[in-house]
Amino acid sequence: MKPYFPKDVKKALALQRELACHVKFTAKPRRIRRIAGVDVAYHRGLSLNVGAVVILSYPDLETEEVFCREAPTPFPYVPSLLSFREAPLCFDILKSLKGKIDVLLVDGQGIAHPRRFGIASHLGVLLDIPTIGCAKSRLVGDEPKRLGQKKGAREALNHNGERVGTVLRTRTGVKPVYVSVGHRCRLEWAEELILELTPCFRIPEPISRAHNVVTKKRLRMNIETT
Repeated sequence: MKPYFPKDVKKALALQRELACHVKFTAKPRRIRRIAGVDVAYHRGLSLNVGAVVILSYPDLETEEVFCREAPTPFPYVPSLLSFREAPLCFDILKSLKGKIDVLLVDGQGIAHPRRFGIASHLGVLLDIPTIGCAKSRLVGDEPKRLGQKKGAREALNHNGERVGTVLRTRTGVKPVYVSVGHRCRLEWAEELILELTPCFRIPEPISRAHNVVTKKRLRMNIETT
């Protein structure tokens, strides 16, 4: 699908509603060899986005490739329109990759979104690859009421009478994450994969490593600009 990232709020809202119907809920990929994680940080002083994609082998989770770029921030901060602020840079990096990605993990929402089209769904639909949203905070839905404290505890995330994701405890005694389908996968499989990808930390390894890359890059930029 041809990428289009309007810079007008009304057009962005309309595009989310239009593209939400393109999200597919399909079975897991037949074979998984490479999983990518993507994260974006904002450099306030330079008004730049710093984005990173880290590709891990599966199932051993060895880092195979790391890509990092920066670009002017194209869209203001508007709740629920994160994809128009961060997705253009992510898309450019992912589109330039030569090797195949079997699954993409995004630090953000999939269909757990007011219009069922968060950044994970946006990237998944544009790239047409299996994509999972794994967010650190809740955008829509009710707070969990009966979530256990042990790793693997989960509770349905519902919004307006519809299940849009899962509140998932990835580490015993730590805050949960919010998992939702981005594109071309099913929620039950996404939950299990996220648990498998969190052997040490709360955040899945692909996203965690991408986050470390953008954090270090932003710190270097701070030093260079002082």
